[in-house]
Amino acid sequence: MRPLFADPKTDFVFKKIFGSEEHKPLLIALLNDLLELDAAHRIVAVELLSPEQRPKVAELKHSIVDVKCVDAQGTRYVVEMQVLNVEGFEKRVVYNVAKAYTGQLDAGQRYPELNDVIGVTICDFELWPGRDGLRVPMLSRWRMQEQHGGARGLGQLQFVFLELPKYDAGERPRTTIEKWAFFFREASNLRVVPEALAEEPFTDALEVARVARFTDEEWDAYIRAGIALQDERGALSLARSEGRSEGRREGQEDGLRIAVRRVLAKRGLALPADVEARLAACMDQGTLERWLDQALTAATADEALR
Repeated sequence: MRPLFADPKTDFVFKKIFGSEEHKPLLIALLNDLLELDAAHRIVAVELLSPEQRPKVAELKHSIVDVKCVDAQGTRYVVEMQVLNVEGFEKRVVYNVAKAYTGQLDAGQRYPELNDVIGVTICDFELWPGRDGLRVPMLSRWRMQEQHGGARGLGQLQFVFLELPKYDAGERPRTTIEKWAFFFREASNLRVVPEALAEEPFTDALEVARVARFTDEEWDAYIRAGIALQDERGALSLARSEGRSEGRREGQEDGLRIAVRRVLAKRGLALPADVEARLAACMDQGTLERWLDQALTAATADEALR
């Protein structure tokens, strides 16, 4: 039995809602809300840009979908939906935004004519889970800041992140940001349009995601995208299971250390001497278990062993 609404986090549906000429008002609404723009500075028009070449990274094949656009003021936006936390994710976000900025020179522009670029990324995982005393809210905004006096500057590149797992308002989202998070998290589970989303632009977004409006070809594309994503999730789960099995064979702490090393090696992450020393010295099974989990998604070996 088909659901009432398709999952807006999947490649096909995300682009259908936010990456088509027909539904550009929904993209504008999403940008205005996530950028928290007031009435005097709200975006009123955008032009969708042709997709730029993406980095050739196998892990990003199905887990990411992006939409690029420019507004009437010339500011460029890279709007992304990221489903899986993969190796080097933060670096790839910076790379993609920086590439959109420098890529403007291809059109023959001079440096003073370069427009600002803002990366807007919606994550279906916690990018900053709150360890080491760091607390990052569900919607976070990032730009450069002078380290001594705190003055803001160099605003040509800016970043906005919406971390969906940090949503905690249940079925009663109150703010606009909470409603967008609720929409992305729960749309595919809804059986009716809830009161919280019974207003524009959410009703319009739900209508685009309404499965009854899909053609057979669109439904097939949606199912294929879901299968590809599950395959990726399964690959990560298998790696974690194999690592734990290896640990059990070798015995508790020593086995977990071996499993961490093998998972990192399979991902091409070398262990610097200081990181290896930290791993070898650790005798706490809980810490080693946590490091094994982190080894599957960390960008560097040092990051895995925090």
